Amino acid sequence: MNIPAELRYTKEHEWVRLEGDVATIGITDFAQGELGDIVFVEVDTEGESLDAEEVFGSVEAVKTVSDLFMPCAGEVLEFNSAVEDDPALVNSDPYGAGWLIKVKVSDPAAVEALLDAAAYGAHIG
Repeated sequence: MNIPAELRYTKEHEWVRLEGDVATIGITDFAQGELGDIVFVEVDTEGESLDAEEVFGSVEAVKTVSDLFMPCAGEVLEFNSAVEDDPALVNSDPYGAGWLIKVKVSDPAAVEALLDAAAYGAHIG
């Protein structure tokens, strides 16, 4: 199981990479493995400001559809069009080319309050 140490995580299996006040967000290797082959990613919140734990989109796999939750409050700046064209990127490279959105965070300290890699690893067992 790949859990990069430099990222922060949520109990809902999103990861966050903070650079300044912009967070790149995706789903974890664990989440994509549990979902199976991802066939569609929908994010219709680009340009919107959302609170932490609000739904920012959904990911559809062969087996199920899952909501995607904001790890922290902020404005959705960008949706990764590459995963719109090729949803399998979320499976093959969840921490790289398979990122989902970029967010201008309201409070960068809120990202630091998320789970670190060790805590996330303990959470998923």
